[in-house]
Amino acid sequence: MAIKMKKKSTSTDMTAMCDVAFLLLTFFILTATAKVPEVMPVDTPASTVQTKLPEKDLATLTVGKGKVFFDIKGKDVRLRTLELMAQKYNLTFSKDDEKKFAIMESFGVPVQSLKQILDMKPSDRKNVQQPGIPKDSLDNQLADWVQNARIANIELHDKELQLAIKGDAKEEYPIIKRVMDILQDQKINSFSLVTGLRGKEK
Repeated sequence: MAIKMKKKSTSTDMTAMCDVAFLLLTFFILTATAKVPEVMPVDTPASTVQTKLPEKDLATLTVGKGKVFFDIKGKDVRLRTLELMAQKYNLTFSKDDEKKFAIMESFGVPVQSLKQILDMKPSDRKNVQQPGIPKDSLDNQLADWVQNARIANIELHDKELQLAIKGDAKEEYPIIKRVMDILQDQKINSFSLVTGLRGKEK
């Protein structure tokens, strides 16, 4: 008489595996940083070498389509720069305006129109065609932004502000030269040029 062996169940409890998967997913979501959409996206020229820009003590001048946009790293430096610009141009910004400016991405409007941009929702700002910061000899607000950002950085961090130019690869040379001239007028001869990384040619 043959004895029948009882078959054991082959099912595996996946509860622990699901817990681990959800823990990992939660970790990656919470630690990921969202890419801030650029107000004026530019196609940077290619380079075989790419240097990482600092996370603070940095101002970036984005040049494209004949316009210049300005961005400053660090909320404290941004706010102090705004205060200095408000004093120079005899303008008043509310506490709410200051809060919005502290977290705003780069901007490209005359300082007199800055309040209109700040009053918009962040999603609406992306759809507005900003004219760029004035850089003419008669109204050189770009030079004032750079100078006041440098003053603010020294006041707050006791360190010279680093500058980077992020230019579109198709941008006409006279516009880039004008920006460089503004920097050199303030005795700034050292600045970074932002490029995109490409593979080395064989």
